[in-house]
Amino acid sequence: MEILFDGVCNLCNGLVKFIIKRDKKKRFRFAALQSDYAKYIEKKYGLNLTDLNTVILIKDSKVYTKSSAVLHIAQGLGLPYSLAICFFIIPPFIRNHVYSFVARNRYRWFGQQSFCFTPSQELKDRFIP
Repeated sequence: MEILFDGVCNLCNGLVKFIIKRDKKKRFRFAALQSDYAKYIEKKYGLNLTDLNTVILIKDSKVYTKSSAVLHIAQGLGLPYSLAICFFIIPPFIRNHVYSFVARNRYRWFGQQSFCFTPSQELKDRFIP
């Protein structure tokens, strides 16, 4: 499974670190939305990545964005995080409204970096160049 994230967003970088720490089976690989790989994914799946207000999960050749991506990621982390799947009963337009509110304010609330997250040497294999 591949996760594309905003590489300059502190909240997004925190999410990536959270996932890495809990993904003991190393199921997830990561790439910044600003990367060449993200441009490839954009073309392959017909996405528009000019708006960086979503995390993207590619799972079994399917693309998940916004709240659906987060819930599928939680499911992939196992218990207790997989219990978040109960939020799938909430209609996506409601979940995504909350997600979009946080996404619009993330730089103000959590800050941003002037350059993309660079993984340490021991984590390089988890990141897609």
